[in-house]
Parts: sequence; structure tokens; C-alpha cells
Amino acid sequence: MNDLTNTKPTQSEDSVWASFNSSMDTDSLKSFCGDIERLFRINPLLEFNKWTTLGKNHYRFSGRNISNEEPFDFEVELKVEELTDGYRVLYTNSLKTSTTFKIGPSPQGSKLTITDNYDGLSAKERDARLGEVDRSITTWASYLQKFIRTWQRWSRFRPWRWYMRRVWQPMKPAGRRITHMLLLISLFEIALIALGVVIYFIEYA
Repeated sequence: MNDLTNTKPTQSEDSVWASFNSSMDTDSLKSFCGDIERLFRINPLLEFNKWTTLGKNHYRFSGRNISNEEPFDFEVELKVEELTDGYRVLYTNSLKTSTTFKIGPSPQGSKLTITDNYDGLSAKERDARLGEVDRSITTWASYLQKFIRTWQRWSRFRPWRWYMRRVWQPMKPAGRRITHMLLLISLFEIALIALGVVIYFIEYA
């Protein structure tokens, strides 16, 4: 089911948002979103260089944003505020003022709305820095939705959780794509070998 919705920023609102439904209940979805580093690393249009914990709910991270035609490097600080219905991330040294993760009920279970705000600068300053606008929010929301579905299916298995946290999560997006392709190729080769064994036993057993 494709229930992803989004809007573009306007001069009056200075914000952009995307939302999707999940079969998780609201408490489980909020618990999942509490891992802020994981939320950002799921974004396939952010290439991380370093993530550093500076204190409680206080982080610094650097990397490269490839959501624009001309990718740009960034280094920002984050402060995370817990809300009754989600979390708010406040930025330092960024064109973006904040990102809010708002969680609410839906007929499917819950709904997550991600809102990027750019109201910390004047319209003139924002226009002068259009190359630093993060255009990844729709893709990010889509990947989050897919990840949450996969997480619900497999997270009860400890080896899978270990792989996702220790191996998959630190990878850059290109590395994840390559790993995925290699796994598919390996599975295809195993299937061919199994087929060969079956044919051999059918003909010669």
C-alpha cells in the first residue's frame, strides 16, 4: 500500500513535510523513533562521515547530502527534544532550523509525519543558500516506511538485529546497494547449485 504523502515548502510556511502510515501502535513507533541516529542513517541521500555523541540528546554529525543536483558537504550539531507525540531535532550550523517527528494514531495503527522547518533565516538568506536545501524528505520517508515494515518482520531475530545495527547501519548508501546486489547474486548461485543437484538425482539416482 502506497500511503506516502508530502508537500513542498512555501514562502508563507517555510516548511516541507512527508507522512506515512504504519501498522505499529503509537507507543512502539515512538520507541523506534527514539533512536535518532538510526532515523538519519536510514536516509539514503545522506552519506555520513562521522556521528559523535556530545551529551544527552546532543550530537554532531558530518557528511555529504546528495539530494540536490550539486551535492554539498555538511557538519551540524543536533539537540533532540522529546515531545508528548514524538521528537523535535534542533540544528546548529544548518540552513534547516528543525525536524519534527510527529506520531499519531491512524486506522492502520499509527502515522508518522516528518516536518523540516526553515524559518530560522530570512527569505533573502534562504534564497541565497538554495543549494543547501535538503530535498531528501520524500525519499527519506519512503525508506523509513520500508525499513519499519522490515523491522516488524525480522527484529525478533537477534542475528538480524545485530547485522542491521553493526553492519548495515554504518554503511554508506552505495555500500548497502552493493551488498544487496551481492546477496542476490549469492542466492541466485545457491539456487542454481540446488537445481543442479536435483536434476542430477532425478537423472542418475
